[in-house]
Amino acid sequence: MADMPRTNHEPDVSVIIGAYNAMPYLVRCLESVEAQTIGAGRLEIVAVDDGSTDGTGACLEEFAARTAIPMRVVRQPNSGGPSGPRNLGLKLARGRYVFFLDADDYFGEEALERMVAMGDRAGTDVVLGKIVGVNRGAAKSMWKETLDHADLYESNIKFTLSAQKLFRRDLLVRLGMRFDERLKTGEDALFTMEAYLRGNGVSVVADYTCYYLVGREDGNQLTKKGDHRRRFDSARALMELIAGLVPPGPRRDSLMVRPFVITLLPQFGPGLVNQSDAVRREKAALAAPLMDAYWTPEVGRRLKVHERLRLTALARGRLDLLLDITAFLRDKKEPEVVREGDRILLAYPHFAKAGKRSVLPRRAYEVTVTERVGGRRIEPPQPKPRVSLARRVVRKARRTVLGARRAPRAHRV
Repeated sequence: MADMPRTNHEPDVSVIIGAYNAMPYLVRCLESVEAQTIGAGRLEIVAVDDGSTDGTGACLEEFAARTAIPMRVVRQPNSGGPSGPRNLGLKLARGRYVFFLDADDYFGEEALERMVAMGDRAGTDVVLGKIVGVNRGAAKSMWKETLDHADLYESNIKFTLSAQKLFRRDLLVRLGMRFDERLKTGEDALFTMEAYLRGNGVSVVADYTCYYLVGREDGNQLTKKGDHRRRFDSARALMELIAGLVPPGPRRDSLMVRPFVITLLPQFGPGLVNQSDAVRREKAALAAPLMDAYWTPEVGRRLKVHERLRLTALARGRLDLLLDITAFLRDKKEPEVVREGDRILLAYPHFAKAGKRSVLPRRAYEVTVTERVGGRRIEPPQPKPRVSLARRVVRKARRTVLGARRAPRAHRV
C-alpha cells in the first residue's frame, strides 16, 4: 500500500478508482483526474488494484509518485467484482464527497468543480453529472435539464443507477452504506437507489458532459458478463429494497418500472425464442416469485404495450403466449393500431377484436404511454377532465332551471 501524505485537511472529493486489468484505458482515466479544474488541493485519489496482471498496479504507483494530488494505492488479490475495491476505497476516503470512477472511463475537465458546486448550493446528497458514451451507448433521457432538486418519482433519474455519481460521504457513513459483495451484477443499482431514497435529494448537472463512459475494444467489461441467474438476483435485490423503503402506491409503482423493464424484461426478449426449453422454464421459475410479489396492473400502465404483454403473460404462467409475443418482436412485425371509442389498442399476438374473448386481458393491449409503430408516434388519449361533485350538482341545477324556463306555459281559460 502506498500512503498519501498525512494531513488534517479534508478534501472536497475523494475519487475512488477500482481497477482490474485496465490498461491502456487507465492512463487517460488518471490524466482526466489530474486535469480537473477544481484543483489538486481539493482532491484525493484512492485507487485499488484488484489483482491485475497487465501492469495496472505499476501504472497506479507511478502516477501516485509524480502527481500533485494526494493519492493512496492499494494492491490486493482479485476479489471477483467491483464491490470489494469500491468498499475498501470508501473506507479509506476522507473527502466531503466521493466519486466512484471506473478505470476504463474519464472525466470532463470541469466535472468535479461543477458537481461539487451543485451539491453545495442545493444541499443534496447525490449529484448526477451528464454521461455520454464513447464506443458504446449511454442513457440520455435524464439529461434534458439541469436541476437543483430532481423528482425521483416523476423524472427519469431512476433509470441511471450506475455508481458514477457524486455522493456526500456523510450520508454513506451515517447509513453504513456499502456495495453488496454478494451480487455479481447490479450492485451499483442497489447502492445508488438506496442513496436516492434515503438521502437529502438528488441534483442533475445536464449542461456539461461530466463523464465519458468508454466501451472497451476487447469487450472485457464486467457489465457485460454474468449468466441470467445473476440478473434475477439483481432484480430481486432492487425490488426488495424499493418495497422496503416505499409504501405501496403510485410512488412505489413508478420506481418498480426500473427493475421490471431494465433488469427483468431483457431476459424475456426476442432471443428467448432461440433458447432451450429448459432455460426458458428456469427463467420463468426464477421470475415467478418476483411477479407474485411486485407486479401490479398500475406498474403495467406505465409500460409500453409489448413490455406489459410479456410481463402479463409471465405473471399468468403462460410461457406459450410469451413465446408468441417474443417471436413477433424477433421478426420485427408491426401491430395493427386499433381505435375503439376513446381507447387505442395495439394488436399484438392473441389480440381479440371487440366482442370476442381475449386470452390476455384486453386492457393489456391498450396504449397508455407514447409508442412508435411503423415510424408513427402514437400518443395515449388524454383523459377527460374530472368534474367535482359540487360542480356536477350546480350543472344539474342549472339545467333544471333552464328547462323550467323553456317549458311551455299553460293557457288561461
